[in-house]
Parts: sequence; C-alpha cells; structure tokens
Amino acid sequence: MTDTAKRTFRLILVKPSHYDDLGYVISWVRSPIPANSLACVYGIASAAAAAGRFGTTEVSIEACDETNTRIKPSKIAEDIKRHDDGMVMLVGVQSNQFPRALDIARPLREAGIKVGIGGFHVSGTLAMLDQIAPGVQEALDMGCFLFAGEAEEGRLEGVIEDALNGTLQDTYNFMNALPDMTGSASPILPEPVVKRTFGANTSFDAGRGCPFQCSFCTIINVQGRKSRYRSPDDVEAIIRKNVEQGICRFFITDDNFARNTNWEDIFDRLIHLREVEMVPFRCIIQVDTSCHKIPRFIEKAARAGVRRVFIGLENINPENLVGAKKRQNKITDYRTMLLEWKKHGVTNYCGYITGFPTDTRERILSEVKLIMEELPVDILEFFYLTPLPGSEDHKKLQAAGTWMDPDLNKYDLDHRVTHHPKMSDEEWEQTYRDVWKMYYSREHRLRVIKRNAAHGISPGKTGFLVNYFWCAWNIERVHPLETGLIRRRFWTDRRPGLPRENPLVFFTREYIGGPLKLARWVASYLSIIPAYMQIKAEMKKNDKRLPYTDKSLEPVVEDTEFEREMYQSEAAKAAVATETRVAAIVKKKAETKTPA
Repeated sequence: MTDTAKRTFRLILVKPSHYDDLGYVISWVRSPIPANSLACVYGIASAAAAAGRFGTTEVSIEACDETNTRIKPSKIAEDIKRHDDGMVMLVGVQSNQFPRALDIARPLREAGIKVGIGGFHVSGTLAMLDQIAPGVQEALDMGCFLFAGEAEEGRLEGVIEDALNGTLQDTYNFMNALPDMTGSASPILPEPVVKRTFGANTSFDAGRGCPFQCSFCTIINVQGRKSRYRSPDDVEAIIRKNVEQGICRFFITDDNFARNTNWEDIFDRLIHLREVEMVPFRCIIQVDTSCHKIPRFIEKAARAGVRRVFIGLENINPENLVGAKKRQNKITDYRTMLLEWKKHGVTNYCGYITGFPTDTRERILSEVKLIMEELPVDILEFFYLTPLPGSEDHKKLQAAGTWMDPDLNKYDLDHRVTHHPKMSDEEWEQTYRDVWKMYYSREHRLRVIKRNAAHGISPGKTGFLVNYFWCAWNIERVHPLETGLIRRRFWTDRRPGLPRENPLVFFTREYIGGPLKLARWVASYLSIIPAYMQIKAEMKKNDKRLPYTDKSLEPVVEDTEFEREMYQSEAAKAAVATETRVAAIVKKKAETKTPA
C-alpha cells in the first residue's frame, strides 16, 4: 500500500469545562493550568502513533481544553468526517464537568461520531457505587463508551485499535489493575495548547495514589492507596521535552509529592538542570503538613525550582480532621511547617474546608480569624465540604438516602450541594461568602505581602497573587482555581434547557460589563500600590528584606508555643496532649537505642 492510500483516523481529545451560574461554559482567553489527564492521554496516543502501533493507519491527534478553546460539536463532526474514520474522547471528566461532557457528546452521537468518556466521575462511581450512576447510564444509553481507570500499559492503544476495527466495547474498566508508571509515555501537550494558558503553565504527574484515608477524597478510590511513581529519568525527560518547546513552568500534580519515594532523586536531577545546565524552569507541588519532618525535603525543593506549594491544611479543628479521617494533619505541625517554607522563599497555598459536621458559623469565622493572625498562610482557598461521587462521604450519604443536589454541575467545591446539621442553607452560604471577604480584606492582603517581604519574597508577586484570588472570587464569581485571563461567553452556548437570553441583556452585560469588571480588577491592584512602593523602599534599605514581624512569624518556642489561642479549644488541647505524649515516647525510645 502506498502512502497516498493510507487510511486516516482523526482522534480528538477534549477536556470539558463546566457551566457557570448563568448557564454559560466557563472559558477564558487564557485559562489556568491545563489538566494533567489531557497531557497523559495525548502523550500516550502520540507516542503510540509515532511508534507505528496502528500499522498503515495514520492517526491524527488533537488536544482541546475547553477552558480556553470554544468547543462546537458540529465543527468537530465535520472535521472527523473529512477523514476516513475518527473518534472523540472526553478526557479527565470530573463530576462537575460531567453534564457538560454529556452535552458535547449528545450532538456528536447524533451525527454518528464515536465518543468515549473517561475521568474521575466515571472511574469513581464505578469503583464506589453498587449501581451505575444515572448520568453515566445516560452516556451509555446515547451510545458512548466508558473508560474507567488509567490509560497506560497499552490500554489506550487497545481502545483506539478497537475503534479502528469497529469493535468498541461499552465499558473499559481497568480499576482493579493499576499500571506501573515507570517508563510510561511522557505526559505532554503541544506548545500552542499550553500557550493558551495564563503564564504558559503545563502539568504532569510524577506519582499517583495516596496512602491516607480522607473520607471526602476521590483519589484514593480512583488511583488507589498504593502509591506508584515515574522514575527520575522519566521526570527529567518530561522537563526537557517541554523546555525544548519553550514551556518552563510546571505543576506537578501528585496529591502528595512529599510521599513520593523518588522525591530526592527527582529533586537532585532538577537541581542539576537548574544549577549546572542553567535551565530556568519553575515548579508548583502539593504536599502534606508533615513534609518539613523529612530531612532536606524543603531545602531541596526550593533549589529544584519549587516556588509555590499547595498544602491540604483543610482545618485547624482536630475534631473535624479526625472526623474526616485526615488524621495525618497535626495542627501542632502547622506553624513550624509553614515557617520552614517561608525560610526558603516559597509561597504557600492552603485549602480550608467549611461545613464539617461540628462546624457553626461562629466557629468557622473564629477559626479563619485565628489562621489570619497566628499562621503564616499566604493564599487561603475556601471550599464547601462536598460529597464528591467516588468518595466515601458520597457513598455513605447515598446509602443513607440523604439529600444531595442532583445537579452534578455544582460539584465544584464552590457550591453547597448538601444540607448541614447545624447551619441552615442560607447561613452556610453566607458564612462561605464572609470568610472570603474577611481573609482577602485589603488589610490582610497587605499583611500577607509584608510577611513574605520579611522573608525576601517579592512583594510584587505576592501582591499579584492575593489580589488575583480576591478579584477572581469577588468580581468574576468563579473560584480562583478556575479563573483565567479575560472571560469569554458565547450567546448561543448556553446550557441545554435554559432559554437564550435577550440579546440586549446578554451583549450589554458582556460588552459593557466586561470592561467594568476589568476596571474593578485594576482598581483593586491600584489600591495597594502606595503600600507596595513603601515596602519596596524599605526592602531596598534592609538587604532586600522588610523589617516586619507579627504573631504568625514569631519563632516556634517549645515551652510557650501551645499557649497560643489556636490551641485553647477543648479539641485542640486534647490534640496537643496526645502529640506531647507521643513525642515523649518517641524521644525515650530514641534515647534507649542510643549507645552510651
């Protein structure tokens, strides 16, 4: 067969977005960090095609992230029909994105296009529920196929071959066979796709799985509790491939990089790249609250280019942490850990969950105030406690017949989807709004800038981040982790079931309201410029550090640390007593083993 007679197969990979409160797809001119799942699937498919896995068939692959690319099913169908065959795979679909995934799939199936859906919602519900979830069944009923689990070890290639041969199965379920990641194809996206993100960031995973048991988490039920890792060679190759196409900012998506057994070898490779080969890349990682106890971890992280770190703080009430099976979080570690990251010039992002069963409005407001005063947290991300499909919490509530909002689009952690045992719906929602306003007040934004400036961290970069988070939530009304640069809405792209808005209403809001929102963003930044200039001047006089301190930055003194207000609740006192007891036992054992 000559090259001109080759069969062509079009594979389009789509990472769906979800709908905002008005029913429009959340999309930006420049979006946040792209999904690792899209990079993984694209990398596997591209490597297989390049290796000739599909014989004489030429497989043409395109990756689309709907948070920065308008998805029009009719155009996709036309694209595929220009080839001999083709398929659309909706990749990495989370629960809040599942309704949108169905809305993309429906017209494609009506046009006769093969469509597959995979990701955390499909995998989590198949793993945790006794029956197929309604939305997942709807996907099957319209003729989509499902992919549950991970795509390495030839699994994705097998699906593509089935599509080529016309033998696609209804469901590919690999949940009971978690693949070894070593030597797997590099997760990578083409440079034009990554350049549609704000700051040209990309993502990859160096490991999957988590040994802990947090009841609100889906990772342990989708990726397993046995951690698996890429080799240091693999990670270095991922960095190099991206740097070759001009991509130098990375989010390493491991749920807890500190528990990656290869962490030191990986950091050593990255340190060599940065300090010897002078490759100017930067990283963001996620860690637990005990990472500072690992010798050399934070110091090497900073040298390896880690400039920001996500930390699952979740709460400062030990009772809530134990109730959610997040026993690995010890509030007695928080200040020591956060100060160690600051010492090495790394900005921290911490999550805080509202709505644990013992929470009240007063308790939440009080605890957030304590965090503001006593913990050197930089960015605090607020969430509703959400029973995500695929989590233990969701399974228990469903078994008990407890009400959960049937609209999966709301399961983005930024909407209330259950009732609370102690707060009314209105009270919980008002409290959620109030903690955002309280933490990101102008006074506290400046406090965070000063704290970082005291450690030599750029006040400009810190100021940008704290204002970005505040403006994203306050102006865009979208969670900051989903917010990009310049919002895009299309009049015809409204959620099915909702009527098209009056054109006058829509276009007035978008074309007059848009510039007004931008003006509000600018005004927020301008409001801190005088203080910022003063901080810069003081830093210049004091060896690039601001002479500033407050309660959160005070050194941890063992004899007096637990006299702080955050340790004075009954639950906190009990936790301190337990940790003190355990520390004494460990110390005694160490002294016993030490030779005289």
